[in-house]
Amino acid sequence: MSRLQLKENLKKYTGIDSCPIRNVISRFSGKWSMLILCVLAENPATRFNEIGKAIPDLSPKVLTETLKNLERDGLISRHLYAEIPPRVEYSLTPLGKTLIPHLENLIGWAIDNFDAIKAE
Repeated sequence: MSRLQLKENLKKYTGIDSCPIRNVISRFSGKWSMLILCVLAENPATRFNEIGKAIPDLSPKVLTETLKNLERDGLISRHLYAEIPPRVEYSLTPLGKTLIPHLENLIGWAIDNFDAIKAE
């Protein structure tokens, strides 16, 4: 690849407003977001405490913040039941469900290459 081709290819990452990595992928690429999405993919309509138990090293504060961000981005929905005590469940939205096959591919790659990467 020539320097000119490389320079042209890198342009797509420099646009703050137009770069898909900055504006889309970065919203769910943190380790907590991906793990939460995986939990919700396997367990629809999951309560806050159940997510916390599935990911025990995730603090309640960070879990709350991450759930709010995923909901804001349209990947999960929050359903509040008018009960006493109140019950809240989280689930994937249709948009979130379209992301899961791509995450499953990434997870498969991570499993296949875990030992090699861990050894580095």
